[in-house]
Amino acid sequence: MIIKIAWRNIWRNKRRTAITAASIFFAVLFSVASESLNRGVFDSMIDSTVSFYIGYIQIVKKGYWEDRTLEESIEFRTELKNDLMNVKGVDDIVPRLESFALVSYGSLTKSTMVVGIDPQKETQLTGLSKRIKKGVFLEKNDRAVMMTEGLAEKLNVEVNDTIVLISQGYHGVNAAAKFLIKGLVHFGSPELNTKFIFMPLTTAQQFYGADNRITSVVLDVQGKDQAQVVFSDLQKSLDPKQFEIKDWKAMMPEIISMKEMKESSNKIVMFILYLIVAFGIFGTILMMTKERQYEFGVLISIGMKRGILAFTIWLETMFLGFLGALIGIAISYSLMYYLSVNPIEVTGDMAATYAKFGLEPLLPASVDIDIFATQTFIVFILTSFLALYPCLSILRMKPVQAMRA
Repeated sequence: MIIKIAWRNIWRNKRRTAITAASIFFAVLFSVASESLNRGVFDSMIDSTVSFYIGYIQIVKKGYWEDRTLEESIEFRTELKNDLMNVKGVDDIVPRLESFALVSYGSLTKSTMVVGIDPQKETQLTGLSKRIKKGVFLEKNDRAVMMTEGLAEKLNVEVNDTIVLISQGYHGVNAAAKFLIKGLVHFGSPELNTKFIFMPLTTAQQFYGADNRITSVVLDVQGKDQAQVVFSDLQKSLDPKQFEIKDWKAMMPEIISMKEMKESSNKIVMFILYLIVAFGIFGTILMMTKERQYEFGVLISIGMKRGILAFTIWLETMFLGFLGALIGIAISYSLMYYLSVNPIEVTGDMAATYAKFGLEPLLPASVDIDIFATQTFIVFILTSFLALYPCLSILRMKPVQAMRA
């Protein structure tokens, strides 16, 4: 009966109900929008960085990550391939052989990172073939290389020029050879764009005298959530004395630190937002309480128990909170979903900064369910707490004074 009365009461004054529900609706909308856009931007940044090169998970020999030498390479045996491919969630495995070398053309010499790749697997993982700006993409058995544009500019070379690579191979063997430049690739990040030379994996193994050896295996998995599951499974199945499993968090500590710092500052912003929201909701509740003082005084005078009246008013406020939160979820989810599919396009200097670091100049929103659930729950709890004010007013109310007000 009390629930029924409370529900009917909120529709007695539709204007008051609309104002109170609207304040709660905007509270949910603003808090969700702030968190959704913040998470969406960082998720996009992480996905872009991962898709450029490192992948979500890499398998390396124990100790390789510290030394990065060919002496810490892995024999790419069939058993290892099968073990990795049998892990649920792994779509493919992408082998690489990485080492440093000196690259020369004419009188110019620069240091570079040489990466031996399986061209087909690599482009499926990172879309490397789409980054070709001049020339053509590598074939599996080519004795040729691709070079990043920034490095090519430093050496003053073009497609079809021949460069000399000099390095130290596996077990200290001399590595020196000439290679034709088959294509130039472009990375948005200035650091990456002056760093790499790519060649087919078998060619790199021959050059470094590292037959059937690789320095890392990148696992092709579908997103961060899947990567976490695969990472946990690999920790159970791979021998920790032989291999190290590196996830994207361990390989990109600077981005994780930036994200944590941004989340910390965002908490301060959210606190201020909640403070403003609380005053807004409290203002509407205070207005409702003052408007109904005469009504409350009459009800108490004719014998209605204060506790039942206070509980009824609390239920009314909670119904309003539920109504505002429900509308807030529906509209904010629709809006954030639209922004996730059609991100806000950044222009001007900010767009140039995004492009400089190889990021799309977009501000996408995240539609992770926990964002909507958490923000709605917080606003709902805030409303529940503020709903105690009219209850306390009723418990302290003097009916005669209330009816005179």
